Amino acid sequence: MPLYEHVFLARQDASAQQVEDLTKQFQSVIEGLGGKVTKNEYWGVKSLSFRIRKNRKAHFSFMNVDAPPAAIAEIERQERLNEDVLRFMTVRVDTLEEGPSVMMRKADREERGERGFGDRGFGGGGRFDRGDRPRRDRDDRAPRETEDAEVTEE
Repeated sequence: MPLYEHVFLARQDASAQQVEDLTKQFQSVIEGLGGKVTKNEYWGVKSLSFRIRKNRKAHFSFMNVDAPPAAIAEIERQERLNEDVLRFMTVRVDTLEEGPSVMMRKADREERGERGFGDRGFGGGGRFDRGDRPRRDRDDRAPRETEDAEVTEE
């Protein structure tokens, strides 16, 4: 059977329990049509890049699926009809990823305090990237030209 990765976004107003129930519902549809869900991950509530149906955030849920195309078509049909589901995407893959997905590994790194930017942290902060440029003091600048008339001392 073909292998798929399936992600759906649920409204931010829905509780985590409601999203889990939706996931179980879709999983039972897949299993009823002869497929199986090998991995289920709840990625949590995340901010969206743009508003979708007046929602700025959404619950993200991910499934690895080993099912016939008819099962995928059926869960996508049900997601279109469900008003709690904002978006969904199914991608056919050659092999299913073992272990936690990239999003879950990212969450693990954040919990441990690792940033992945070395000792600098995010944003740098220092001016060490300027190299050996000569420094100009305020007195070295060229005088500003003004349109005012010259002032003469009397």
